[in-house]
Amino acid sequence: MNTAISVRLPKELAEQLDSIAKETERPRSFIILKALESYIEEFADLQVALDRLHDKSDPIVSGKELKKSLGL
Repeated sequence: MNTAISVRLPKELAEQLDSIAKETERPRSFIILKALESYIEEFADLQVALDRLHDKSDPIVSGKELKKSLGL
């Protein structure tokens, strides 16, 4: 089930959205959906990276060690 959400955009951003929608022949809602999906995926990746960065038990591997383990 889909949920309707209303947002207010700055005029310039709305114009860019309209331009992309027209160029791709897709509705604005499709463009917004794809952009939000991409943002959420990137945000999740960032959270994983930050969690690993702060995990003291996660070993740090130098570039030299990484190359050696890959046989480079």
